[in-house]
Order: sequence, then structure tokens, then C-alpha cells
Amino acid sequence: MILARIHVRLVAALAAALAASGALAGGGPSACQPDFPAVPIARLQAPNSQAQPIYAVRAVHDPNGTGRFYMGREIAQVMGAGGMAWLDRPDREGEEHPDVVMDALGLHGGEVIADLGAGSGYFTFRLAAKVGMTGKVFAVDIQDEMLAAIRQRAADLGVRNVEEVKATEADPKLPTGAVDLVLLVDVYHELAYPYEVMSKVREALKPGGRVVFVEYRKEDPSVLIKEVHKMSVAQLEKEMKVVGLVRAQIVEALPSQHIVIFEKRE
Repeated sequence: MILARIHVRLVAALAAALAASGALAGGGPSACQPDFPAVPIARLQAPNSQAQPIYAVRAVHDPNGTGRFYMGREIAQVMGAGGMAWLDRPDREGEEHPDVVMDALGLHGGEVIADLGAGSGYFTFRLAAKVGMTGKVFAVDIQDEMLAAIRQRAADLGVRNVEEVKATEADPKLPTGAVDLVLLVDVYHELAYPYEVMSKVREALKPGGRVVFVEYRKEDPSVLIKEVHKMSVAQLEKEMKVVGLVRAQIVEALPSQHIVIFEKRE
């Protein structure tokens, strides 16, 4: 009996340590990731009382991944600020058709949008123009260099409806119940703590609010992107189900990416 109690206390302590590391994780992709115990960790309870999925660490993994797995999927390495020029490359418009993405969002003006993983602001300023001065765009990123670039660009362009938000790896720092739509373009597969982030995203959405993922199609072997930087629709559905988001629409109008839209339904 004494040994059993000690075991229960040990598992509880490890679970608490995991939760704390997720809540406090921050900085850019070059920051050291928290060390995870090699032993199995008790499942943490989510706000909706469902058991939180376990993050697993594997020694053998894709060299472009982090070695951390979530719901069977390896989490990809994050692009640092050094990749900013690639985000703004001249060929991107022809390759990824951002106007098609913008049309798929169905914006009418006046919405509150979060550009999660905003990077250099490639979509941020397209969103700002679309929602107008009666709307607002939260440009969310964990990297100071990215946020500084957005701040400077907003000043240069005289854009006043963009607010930079410094997130942590586990919390996008969005206001509760205030956001109409959250856009993640080639970002979700890199989130170090997808469960924690998407739980916070759901809290930030208004009733009926939407989350839009733009991700390279994992189902298509002809898409020449590293495997850990792709997402399948089935995997997105599985991971959104545990945070209470429901798939509403799939738009297959881009050369290499899906547009997958989820909703918050009470």
C-alpha cells in the first residue's frame, strides 16, 4: 500500500511538471525544448474533462522533426527568423495563391482575426485590408524578430488595425471569446504544444467562430515538401476533435495545400 501511494504521488508530480513546462515554454525555435521524462506520464485532464493526449519522445525520428510526437504525428522543427526572406519570396504568390485563401475565408469586413504564426506578416496585412478599420487583426508569433518586422511594416504602411501579440509555445495569448476567425498558414504542424495552443484558441473564439488551416497535403506524394511539414485532413480532424472543434469545410483549390475549416459549436 505504501509503495502504491508513493507511485501515485510520483506520477502526479511528473504530470504537474509536464503541465508547468508547457505553460511556461516560450521564446523562439532556437530556444531549448523542455526535457520530457522517458517514463510514461499520466494523462492530464483537459478543461472539457476529456483526457489530454500524451506527448511521446522517440530517439529514432525524421531528421526534420523534433523527436516529439502528438497523436501519432511527429512535430516538425520551427522555421526561424532567418527564413523571413523565404516567407516573402516573389514566387510565393504564384505557388500558393494567397488570393484563393483569402476568398475561402468568407470575410465581409469588421471581423476580429488572429493570424497565428504570423511570421513576417504575409497574410496579416491582407487580412487587415479585408476587415477594414472596423475590424482588427492580431498578429501572433513567438519570435520577437517576426513581430518587430510586422510592427515596422505596419508603421511604414500606416496600418492601424494590426496588433502584435507575443505568444508562448503553449499559449497564443488571445482574449477570451473575442475572435471570429483564427488563420494558421503552414504553422500547425510546427506547434510544440498543439493541444494546449488549440485549447486556448477555442477559448478565444466567439460562438460559431472558425479556425482555418492551410497545410501541404500529406495524402499527395507528388507534393515535394518534407513529410513532417505536411498534414492530412484525417490527422487534423483527429487532433481538433480532442479540443472540441468540428470540421465544417474542405477547400481543395490550391496547387499543393488544403484549406481545412473548423468551427466552434456549443
